[in-house]
Amino acid sequence: MSGQLQPVDGGGGPMLCALCGAEAAGPCARCKRLVCGDCSVLTEGGSKLWAICTSCDARGGRSLAPGWVIVLAWLALPILALAAALVLMSWLWR
Repeated sequence: MSGQLQPVDGGGGPMLCALCGAEAAGPCARCKRLVCGDCSVLTEGGSKLWAICTSCDARGGRSLAPGWVIVLAWLALPILALAAALVLMSWLWR
């Protein structure tokens, strides 16, 4: 293998970008459409770089920060609920 896209349809022609029609560099990490280097952007905030197409980027897919906020909320909300229940019980049994 040469490290480039390999055609799966048996054709020898170049794989084309789904957005502009130029020769594709690889698939979008989110929607899996083939995109060229000009029609893709790199993600930010992760431990690994991923290329996504500009249409996925326009829908708000470049940053991973919203995902981390959701994870932290799943951890923090139960802890806060237990702390509030403890304060309420200590106030009721005085």
